[in-house]
Amino acid sequence: MVMKFKGRPILSGNIEGETVVSKEGLNILANFQKSALKKSKTVICADQNNKDLYNKNITDKVICLPKTIGSTTGGMVLQAIAKMDTGPKAMLFSEHIDSLAAAGIILSHVWLNKQIITIDQLGDEFLQSVKDGQKIEIKEDGTVIVK
Repeated sequence: MVMKFKGRPILSGNIEGETVVSKEGLNILANFQKSALKKSKTVICADQNNKDLYNKNITDKVICLPKTIGSTTGGMVLQAIAKMDTGPKAMLFSEHIDSLAAAGIILSHVWLNKQIITIDQLGDEFLQSVKDGQKIEIKEDGTVIVK
């Protein structure tokens, strides 16, 4: 069954990818810092408080989440992992993106020419419908197709 959702593009693009899903907020620093400090080529989620993502490879995945949580360093961490080419392919938010995460994603694109496609305001039904490992297609206009 194919499902379509429409959100607000923060950084748009046309891509396809595989999902990892968190039903709770994503702590950017806790998730990415350990791999970034080790200069690892892949990011394994290090946030023990996120039972949905803990110990999963999240590099080059489409992360589906309600929102980000945590410290003010979130945007800087997203920029660092984008620079290292270990970031997610996309981030899809059921709620509004916070300004710090949005700043990190936009500055990564502007300063580093690195894209983390980001769509927010996809709604609760989106997050309830999408599952780990699904193929997903993202359109430039903010349409998300879950296959």
